Amino acid sequence: MTNEPRTNIGTPTPDELREQVEHTRDELGQTIEALAAKADIKAQAKEKTAAVKEQAAEKTALVADQIQHAAQLVKDTTPDPVLHKAGQVATVARANRKPLLVAGVALLVLLMVRRSRRSR
Repeated sequence: MTNEPRTNIGTPTPDELREQVEHTRDELGQTIEALAAKADIKAQAKEKTAAVKEQAAEKTALVADQIQHAAQLVKDTTPDPVLHKAGQVATVARANRKPLLVAGVALLVLLMVRRSRRSR
């Protein structure tokens, strides 16, 4: 074969054929890589998991910010004596968790018994 330009009938030159073969090899390589990526379910699952984790972290940060904003708003609009009394109640509740839990459970049992008697 010679390195002559195309003839009148449209036969490609050897250089053009080499270029076409190289182009086809590149396309084939890209196609194989794409198919391999689609077949790698484990990698897809990892990518999906990472995306879901990122979304959850973003939503959590947004909700936390909203809660902080709401808490600050409540604190700003609540009178000082009420805040002081609420702080005292919270301190007492933290110090006496067991009696409060027992009282809560007793109240729950009482409500359940009362409800069951009404339905009879």
